[in-house]
Parts: sequence; C-alpha cells; structure tokens
Amino acid sequence: MLTRDFGRTGWRVAAVGFGAWAIGGTWGEVSEEDARAALHAALDEGVNFIDTADVYGDGRSERIIREVLKERGGERPIVATKAGRRLSPHVAEGYTRENLEAFIDRSLQNLGVEALDLVQLHCPPTPVYYMPEVFGALDDLVREGKLKHYGVSVEKVEEALKAIEYPGVVSVQIIWNMFRQRPAELFFPQALKRHVAVIARVPLASGLLTGKMSRDSRFAADDHRAFNREGAAFDKGETFSGVPFDVALDAVDAVRAGMPGDAPMAQVALRWCLMEDAVSVVIPGAKNPDQARSNAAAGRLTPLDEQTMEVVREIYRSRIAPHVHQLW
Repeated sequence: MLTRDFGRTGWRVAAVGFGAWAIGGTWGEVSEEDARAALHAALDEGVNFIDTADVYGDGRSERIIREVLKERGGERPIVATKAGRRLSPHVAEGYTRENLEAFIDRSLQNLGVEALDLVQLHCPPTPVYYMPEVFGALDDLVREGKLKHYGVSVEKVEEALKAIEYPGVVSVQIIWNMFRQRPAELFFPQALKRHVAVIARVPLASGLLTGKMSRDSRFAADDHRAFNREGAAFDKGETFSGVPFDVALDAVDAVRAGMPGDAPMAQVALRWCLMEDAVSVVIPGAKNPDQARSNAAAGRLTPLDEQTMEVVREIYRSRIAPHVHQLW
C-alpha cells in the first residue's frame, strides 16, 4: 500500500487508514462482531493508522480497538483519538486543563495504554483556537508522558490555519473529498510548508461517493444521515459534506460517468483524496470486513489521470461549490 510521512512525527503511515466512528455509533446498528471483524480486516490489509474519539459510542469504539489490538499482539498501529466533545454544554470555556486531562485519562483506560499516540481537539468552538492556554495545557500533558503528540480536528479552513500557528500542533484533521475541495486552496500549501500532517476525514461524503445511494435510500433513526442533515446534533457539514442530498446524488451520477476503468467508485474517490501530497492519510469508515478490504485496496490504485481530475474539479465548481465552498 502507498505510505506517507505523518508530518514531523517520524511516523510512516499507510495512506489509507481506518476511521472508527461507524463502529462506535450514529451510523446505524453495527454489531460488536462486525466491528471487530472490520478492524481485523483493515489491519490484515496493512492499515496502520486508526482514528477514533472518546465520544464514539461513549467509548465503545476505543474499547473495541483495545480488545482487537490486544488479541492481535505484535507491532501496534498508531491510534489517534479525540477529546472535548464530552463537554456539556460544548463551549470554549470548558476546554480547561482539568477537563482535558480527565478526558485523556479516560481514553488511556479505554485504550489500555500508558500514553496516547495522538490526541486531537474534537472540533472545538472557534474561540478555542485563540486560547493559547489550551495548547499550553496539551504541551504540559506531552511533557508528563500522557500523550506523545497532539493535533486538532476542525470544521473550517480558517480554524486549521489558526491551529498550525501553535508549534505543538503536529496534525490537522479536516473534511476533504470530491465534494469539499476548499482546503487545497490555502491550507494544504501551509500544512506542507510547516510539515503538519493532514488527516482527511469524511472522504466518501458519508457514503455518497460509493455511488450506492439513491433517492430511495433510507437510514436508521440513530444514523446521523437521517437526523443531522440540517445540523440538529452537530455541524451539518459532517453529514453528506453539507451538500443537499438531491443535489449530491445528481453530482454523483456525473462523477460516475467520468470515472476511468472498472475500480469501484469508492476506491476511486479515496484515491482522488490521495492525489494531494499534503494528505498524510485518509480515514474511511467500515462496518464490515468487505468494506474495510475495499477501502484498503484504494491505497494500491495507480494515480488518477489529469482528465479524471478535471472532470471532478468541474463538477465541484458547477454543482457543489455554491452550496459548501464559503461555509467551511
């Protein structure tokens, strides 16, 4: 599989990672058996970067990862988790040293480790990026040995640009896919310049870019694709990348018509994400082993040709950008 440097950490990661949101919750029912099997399949395929969060299933995702890695033994993959979303209310004032340390201690226990590989602030309110004391607290926790590195998960390009002004921020997780292209304009060049790793999340636009959805698609009541299209629970950009469903389906049809070869659309969409040198790892989710294996296969595809890239750029410009470009 294609591998890349993870910023300035010294880590070398498989370019396709494993996003562990779906095995935690809010993606419909995923049994623990399927969750464990999906993670095993990804690791068998050479994946060595797992992204999770303390709120995915209230710790379920972290605990499943702990048990699978304990069962496998051997060389341990990098496990990135997130902190902050356990705050209620989720406000900037809650990002205190005391609260962050409590969240980190809980994740240490859930993951069964003495130090977390990477902790990311979990899409905090924008004012947090202007609070140097928050990043100072994370620096302290690195020095104390509770975490090896820290980064941020952001909603907006502007937040990413502000975050990388802090020297301790080694990574930024941001939505990047065929339907969310703004990060390439300014943020990616700055990330490369500062040797900051980029984790591309929501690479399949909540499943849209698998090409398997239609206007008849229905989602379980506990699936965010059913309840969060207008941002009822969290930022609506996390659901279908913020693109209205009908608009997105028409755009998917146009993308599919311009795809080369016979690779599944999902694999082409993941390989598209990796055409940017700034992207260190892309983290699609998987609910079962077949999905995990298919995702990993994207890391073995040859680069997309310029004609395909231009097709995607034009579809974004004409159909998608008016709905999302200036919002995130």
